[in-house]
Amino acid sequence: MASSLPIGPVPVAGKSEFRNQKSKPESKDESELLTVPDGWKEPAFSKEDNPRGLLEESSFATLFPKYREAYLKECWPLVQKALNEHHVKATLDLIEGSMTVCTTKKTFDPYIIIRARDLIKLLARSVSFEQAVRILQDDIACDIIKIGSLVRNKERFVKRRQRLIGPKGSTLKALELLTNCYIMVQGNTVSAIGPFSGLKEVRKVVLDTMKNIHPIYNIKTLMIKRELAKDSELRSQSWERFLPHFKHKNVNKRKEPKKKTVKKAYTPFPPPQPESQIDKELASGEYFLKANQKKRQKMEAIKAKQAEALSKRQEERNKAFIPPKEKTVVKPKEVSTETKIDVAAIKEKVKKAKNKKLGALTAEEVKLKVEADEKKKKKKK
Repeated sequence: MASSLPIGPVPVAGKSEFRNQKSKPESKDESELLTVPDGWKEPAFSKEDNPRGLLEESSFATLFPKYREAYLKECWPLVQKALNEHHVKATLDLIEGSMTVCTTKKTFDPYIIIRARDLIKLLARSVSFEQAVRILQDDIACDIIKIGSLVRNKERFVKRRQRLIGPKGSTLKALELLTNCYIMVQGNTVSAIGPFSGLKEVRKVVLDTMKNIHPIYNIKTLMIKRELAKDSELRSQSWERFLPHFKHKNVNKRKEPKKKTVKKAYTPFPPPQPESQIDKELASGEYFLKANQKKRQKMEAIKAKQAEALSKRQEERNKAFIPPKEKTVVKPKEVSTETKIDVAAIKEKVKKAKNKKLGALTAEEVKLKVEADEKKKKKKK
């Protein structure tokens, strides 16, 4: 027997009802989603995440310079101790001048071999063990920037590299404080150890310095960015209006040539064809002259040239006999009577000065004093 089913259209839930049934996601601000909460750290990779270990053995080797041999020999037990904690084997070959790191059966972290490779690279580039061992941490990375091939001129390269270091390493220290990175300038490379955001800024500053852009401009920008990052309202806004825009002054001291060739105006037509010797003779009428007539004309032209040269030579010879122009004699000026010094008057003054005692009164002063004394006597009477 067939089961009785309801005949007719079955009621289907509408789209609007389906939408209402769905739970609406809470609208969150984009800036909140992009920002990482304070104090949050990515959980460390443990043996529980990879209990079976690695399938194959991986190894990396790097060469080191001769001057690093003594230091590496001294600190190698510490390197081995640090890598043994992560079950990585390290070997130092002083004969070949190389360092090798390789995984073991106990190694469980697949990325630790890359960090071990970076560790031996940093040690080879004159970074101290205390700083290089930080690369084994999860939140620390490194960047080895090659600067040797960026500048062709050796003197210019040394100057720009010194500009990056600064006086007594002040520029490098400021860059380290702003980026939270350790920076080591050695030979043709710049080694940096720190967080990823800091390494990005360090690479930009180093490359700009090698392109003849002073590091102080980038340091100024980093200082402004550091202050802006503290403001929570400006996180989702553009910082372009706050950052300085430095104009690039291209001081080109290229010497200009003494003779400047002026380019002629372009014409699509080719230049006119130069006249041949026969054409010139036809134009002047020499072509129709006889051989003896041509010879006579040539001789006359030669004689005329010789006569001209002779006259020029004679003129140059006659120049030696032409007397030079004499300078005009300047008459001495008559001494004016006004400026004459009266010697007799000076002599009399000197005599009077000799006769006069120090602090003595003049004849006129004596007369005035006598008159004043007489007046006083009369008043008393």
